[in-house]
Amino acid sequence: MTASTPSAPAVDAAKPSARRTLISTGIGNAAEWYDWAIYATFAPYFSKQLFNPADPTSAILSTLAIFAVGFVARPFGGFVFGWVGDRFGRKNAMTMTVAMAAVGSLLIGIAPTFAAVGAFASLLLLVARLIQGLAHGGELPSSQTYLAEMAPREKRGFWATLIYFSGTLGNMLGALLGAILAALLPKAEMAAWGWRLPFILGALMGLYGLVMRARMPETEAFEELKTGSATREQGFGALMRDIVAHRKQAAQVIGMTLGLTVIYYVWAIVAPTYAATSLKLDPGQALWAGFAANVVFLIALPFWGRLSDRIGRKPVLIIGGVGCAALHFPMTWLLRDSVWQLFVSMAVMLVFIAAGAAIAPAVYAELFPAKVRTAGVGIPYALAVAAFGGTAPYLQTLFTDVVKQPWMFNLYAVVLSIISILVVLRLPETRGKDLSS
Repeated sequence: MTASTPSAPAVDAAKPSARRTLISTGIGNAAEWYDWAIYATFAPYFSKQLFNPADPTSAILSTLAIFAVGFVARPFGGFVFGWVGDRFGRKNAMTMTVAMAAVGSLLIGIAPTFAAVGAFASLLLLVARLIQGLAHGGELPSSQTYLAEMAPREKRGFWATLIYFSGTLGNMLGALLGAILAALLPKAEMAAWGWRLPFILGALMGLYGLVMRARMPETEAFEELKTGSATREQGFGALMRDIVAHRKQAAQVIGMTLGLTVIYYVWAIVAPTYAATSLKLDPGQALWAGFAANVVFLIALPFWGRLSDRIGRKPVLIIGGVGCAALHFPMTWLLRDSVWQLFVSMAVMLVFIAAGAAIAPAVYAELFPAKVRTAGVGIPYALAVAAFGGTAPYLQTLFTDVVKQPWMFNLYAVVLSIISILVVLRLPETRGKDLSS
């Protein structure tokens, strides 16, 4: 695999318009993931600004609780934008979600402090996170469906890596900004106003993504669906009947997702913040370690995507799941108070996490017919992420800093990974499936 491999999904497109479309998908996806990453990255700084600074532990727990509240909104976003994507087009859903995410980021960036307006500052943060939750609940299924339908069937696993590849670039940009600002600004200035800069930048990125996505073409699969189903019911009731009719596939999405989402958010998103707050590692060093480990993740993604196109989706998912379940405890024990321990533990886990993350967008899309593909993925996926991924950072902090029993959370993560492995074992092999119907 050469150094240019990660960008190959976009390069494979024969027409310049197709390449621009894939770039637009990646940019918008990166902007939304960036918004979520910087919330976790800068939580130690703005928690004391938007909540009562007299109780630092309560402030960080409240900040992480609102992080989880954002996930609660995701199922509603999956429902609404899944309906939009299946009834009015994948492109329309993707354009609306990136616009909402930009609004949420701007609200956080300009939010008044607790000292200035009291609890209204906390309320505004809650509103912004709910907006972003709705947007992200619709973004992932819409962009995953769009990309899967655009990809050649023999390369769909490889193309699917664009979702987490672009999203990880957004995460890394957030971590990089955190490391740079932590190095350039004194802690007092970072806490006072420096944390606002990444959120304002996120709003600008979202605006750019909005412009790019407005120019995208619609997928052929949706155009064929629209042409062949002019009299099909368009309401929410019809959508719910379609979801119920495909409840087995919806349950498979939930089972596949619950282990991956907890392990992913623990190691890819929250690990540097956890190391800085709970293990007292220097915040700047923790952010740099997280940045380096995510480079390893980027390298691993296209490898797993290509492999799934050759040997099938199920073997790759099983390898990734078993690796995560087997190594979570050892890598947690390795992580102590050293920046190198943080990097090594994150990198090892992210290699195996990449197996599931790389091809999950393709597998999700391959489970459903075109008429319910966006909502069929979006609703159960958002429910799983809300219930398990959204609460992971809070539970980890709670069991570590309050209950003083971190092993309980680690056991919880491993059990969920095992459940996901068992679900994958019962999945049909979907490599190369025709998505036109």
